[in-house]
Amino acid sequence: MDEAKKIHNICIYGTGGIGGYFGAKIAHTCNHDQTLAYDCFFVARGDHLQAIRQKGITLISEEKTITGVPAAATDHMDDLPDPDLIFVCVKSYDLDGAVKAIVPKIHENTIILPLLNGADIYERIRKNVATGVILPACVYVGTHIQGPGVIFQSGGDGKILFGADPKYESFDPQPVTDFFDAMQINYQWRTDPYPDIWSKYLFIAAFALATVFFNKTIGEVAADPKATQTAREIMKEIQAIATAKGVELPEHIITKQLAMAAQFPYDTKTSYQRDVASKGRVNEGDLYGGTILRQGAELGVSTPVTRSVYSAIQDRLSAK
Repeated sequence: MDEAKKIHNICIYGTGGIGGYFGAKIAHTCNHDQTLAYDCFFVARGDHLQAIRQKGITLISEEKTITGVPAAATDHMDDLPDPDLIFVCVKSYDLDGAVKAIVPKIHENTIILPLLNGADIYERIRKNVATGVILPACVYVGTHIQGPGVIFQSGGDGKILFGADPKYESFDPQPVTDFFDAMQINYQWRTDPYPDIWSKYLFIAAFALATVFFNKTIGEVAADPKATQTAREIMKEIQAIATAKGVELPEHIITKQLAMAAQFPYDTKTSYQRDVASKGRVNEGDLYGGTILRQGAELGVSTPVTRSVYSAIQDRLSAK
């Protein structure tokens, strides 16, 4: 393998629920296997960063509890060596700032793996990143920060589904898959990752909007016929947008995604729901309602249910 294309330095940019989950697994593995030629670095902030610097990051799951200590943790990319692989794990509203921070560290062989909710994340990053390889991806895992330096996994198998950069379709994923194998990270390489990305978006956007609109957990929405029907209608609108974009979603995808909600712990809240509940906190509403409405308008796809639900949410939040 070309030495320039090997992975040595890994950066987890954003060590919240998703970044902390993978960061803990990677750092823990590297801490306990000195034969691995990888160095893992974290970009975090606030009390979470201070806790990680003092005692590493802890991941609590039903399976086990592990702690990993990164090679370094900081709130400035300038403090770190140029990474070969960057996990971008911020919320959608922090994506532009994250991209601005990592751009000076990107070279032609840098691999960027975005693991955040959204169906147009690749396009948003590529708009501002001229070089490097960006691998469109999605991940199924339910996690959140339980406290400074502590991540709690509430569901999902942590599988990363990713595929080729449309700009570099001949990209060889072996350095990444070798790394994932060494870290025992669950993954699957897709020739075309977009059906997976849109399937994930169809689920999370519909349930994000429904959980906030009805003020119910994922389990409560799944158990309520009216709430479930609203989620179904939003899913239909998202599916129509995906079809208009040339993305062919799996057969019976809406039925499958609705059934999947019942597999989550009954009291699971969406990240949008948790953000809305925190007074004064920025939320991901635009990622869901805003994106669906904009793309629907651009593609001539009618989105009346999303418009009604999102407008009601925005009105409610404005009145607080």
